Amino acid sequence: MDVQDGPSRSKGASALPDLYLISTDDTVYEQDILRAPGTIKPWLSYVEHKLQHGSLLEQAFVLERACSELPRSYKLWKLYLELRVKHLARKNPARHASEFLKVNSLFERALILLNKMPKIWEMYLSFLTKQPLVTTTRRTFDRALRALPITQHNRIWLLYRPFANAASGLTAIKVWRRYMQIHPEDAEDYIELLIEMRQYTEAVQKYIEILNNLRFKSKLGKSHFQLWSEMVDLLVSKAKEVKTGDDFGIDVEKIIRSGIERFADQRGKLWVGLATYYITKGHFERARDIFEEGITTVMTVRDFTMVFDSYAEFEESIIGSLMETAALRSEKGKVDEDADFDLDIRMMRFEQLMDRRPFLVNDVLLRQNPNNIVEWEKRVGLWGDNKEEVVRTYTNAIAAVQPKKAVGKFHDLWTKYAKFYEQGGDLLNARVIMEKAVKVPFKSVAELAEMWCEWAEMELRNENFDKSVEIMAKATQAPKRSTVDYFDETLSPQQRVHKSWKLWSFYVDLVESVGTLDETRKVYERIFELRIATPQTVVNYANLLEENKYFEESFKIYERGLDLFSYPVAFELWNLYLTKAMDRKIGIERLRDLFEQAVEGCPPKFAKVLYLMYGSLEEERGLARHAMRIYERATRAVSDEDRFEMFNFYITKSASNFGLTSTRPIYERAIAALPDKEARDMCLKFADMERRLGEIDRARAIYGHASQFCDPRVSPGFWSKWEAFEVQHGNEDTFKEMLRIKRSVQAQYNTDVNFIASQALARSQQRAEGVTTAAGTDEIDATTEDTERADAMAALERVARAPSGFVPASTGPEGGNRAAPPAPPAAAVNPDAIDIGLDDEEE
Repeated sequence: MDVQDGPSRSKGASALPDLYLISTDDTVYEQDILRAPGTIKPWLSYVEHKLQHGSLLEQAFVLERACSELPRSYKLWKLYLELRVKHLARKNPARHASEFLKVNSLFERALILLNKMPKIWEMYLSFLTKQPLVTTTRRTFDRALRALPITQHNRIWLLYRPFANAASGLTAIKVWRRYMQIHPEDAEDYIELLIEMRQYTEAVQKYIEILNNLRFKSKLGKSHFQLWSEMVDLLVSKAKEVKTGDDFGIDVEKIIRSGIERFADQRGKLWVGLATYYITKGHFERARDIFEEGITTVMTVRDFTMVFDSYAEFEESIIGSLMETAALRSEKGKVDEDADFDLDIRMMRFEQLMDRRPFLVNDVLLRQNPNNIVEWEKRVGLWGDNKEEVVRTYTNAIAAVQPKKAVGKFHDLWTKYAKFYEQGGDLLNARVIMEKAVKVPFKSVAELAEMWCEWAEMELRNENFDKSVEIMAKATQAPKRSTVDYFDETLSPQQRVHKSWKLWSFYVDLVESVGTLDETRKVYERIFELRIATPQTVVNYANLLEENKYFEESFKIYERGLDLFSYPVAFELWNLYLTKAMDRKIGIERLRDLFEQAVEGCPPKFAKVLYLMYGSLEEERGLARHAMRIYERATRAVSDEDRFEMFNFYITKSASNFGLTSTRPIYERAIAALPDKEARDMCLKFADMERRLGEIDRARAIYGHASQFCDPRVSPGFWSKWEAFEVQHGNEDTFKEMLRIKRSVQAQYNTDVNFIASQALARSQQRAEGVTTAAGTDEIDATTEDTERADAMAALERVARAPSGFVPASTGPEGGNRAAPPAPPAAAVNPDAIDIGLDDEEE
């Protein structure tokens, strides 16, 4: 379709149109145009009509005339250009190049007057990018950028960037350079393009530019370190292609070393990267220097492992390459002594590197913390029998470690240093080291005390006993009255060491072993003067005097110890003191006085043992009446946990000394003093005793008193025993009274919330332990009232069937019926009735 040779030459409606392109339906529109040739509305109506009813040629004919008549109309030109572009949308630009050129010319005509319209430029540029006209398209993009204001350049760059990427080569790079001036935030895309174009030097330069720009923010969310890592990876991997030097502003080693200083957690990787860079460049000796520097400066084992493994791999590859070369020479019969010597040197260097590994790892750990005592000791062990290096290591360790920051036992390092000379037979140097060690401001007094003890032990090992005692005497030197606080951290350990119990303990043991008794006693007395004695000191001093037959003085030591210590320590001292005093058979009055002192102010939980000893003393050497009085005091003095056991012991002793009847007031007081559970057990024992004495009424009264503590559902054993008692010794009336009391107690407990909770807990414990009832069955539910009624009814029936004056006997092995005693009056439930009844009988 060529419409430019005909209508394009006509100027306005006055020109003679091609009549065959104008139909009778167009007459109306032609007349409107003739009436208002300079108005756009008639032309738009005419174009709309043709777009709906006309052919492509007719549409182009009308639009050509309209654009020629109104060359500044954006709407008409847009419609015309869209029509022509749409017509060529599916055409091959190479096969229909002429048609595409005509449309290009049409765009150029439109842009003569519409060069400020960005949409026209966008249509034109989009149309050009489909044609194989790279230079024309690039120049048109440049014209568009020059013609439009900068605020509209983004619309052009949206098309220009994809075109530049497609064009590739130098064109793309130049376009992106211009784009970077306006949009530096897209530098990452530019770097990616440069890497694709193998322009590594410029890519690195761009990386440096954005890394130096503190305002740059990655649109991909990459951190400053990530960008820096990408640049380093590019430098290392493309070492040969990247041009370095002052001319290009790229110093690879300086860049990587700056990262080593800044990024502490990536040092291993960066050292390997720097060495790899020089390996890639072929500078093997420089790479080896970098590896050496890396393994001697990294601060973590992880980084060291990374650098060392890369170093070893590098050396292995070099050796492997030289061995292959040597093998080829030997096949050809050539001999190169220099190459063989170089191979031997490298093999030796590699073996030395592997031998150094434990020392290098130790160096890393010591660089992390030079105050790590364990690592210094490992360092000494690595040198083995190399005495010169061992001494140098000890010296370096002592110089490097700060005593207050030492991790581990610093005194052990000094001790082992001295032992090293001692084992070598050089005792003089060992003493010099010890003298220096005791002047070190250790972290704690305990370490300094340990150091003095080690020095003394060294002299003992060499049988210098007097020297050892002299050392300990020097260590414990102190003013007559020392006001120094052992725990005052503001004072140095040397100022506080004379109050170290460990030091004095060693000293007194030493003097006791190699000195006289008087010397030992002086040391003990000095310990007491400094008020650092411990319970063990008191016991040891007392035992020493006792072994040497100074019994009275031994007792005085115990008394001095009791003045120093309160309970619970005083209890142990009293226990020993009283035991030894009783063994010495001293006067009974004196012993009584000692026991009275011991029990005075004694806490309840420690009173039991002392009272038992006191009572035992009175039973053996005094009066039984006094012993009973002591046991009675004990029942009030002991703790709640021991009171029940103490009452039992008191009752047993009273029964054995004065008969069963003497225990009644004890039982009564025990029942009043003990808690409900223990009072119930005491009532059962009391009732059993009265039954054995034949006091049935008293026993029944005790059962009635105890019933108030016993919920039938929680304590079925108590009621079973009472029932058995009534069956054996009671009658129908007493049995009914027992059942009445049982129901009354159960009703009382049913209204108490606390007892209900305790009942539930007791039932769960009974099920867990498999507790059986008195009848021997595990399946009876004590909480079921119907079952209780059934048991009661069965008992009543047995009583009804029995002959007059008899009650059924127990179901035990004896069987049969037993004559019932005359029925006593029913026992009162009121606990006060027990005391009244018992008092009456005793009267």
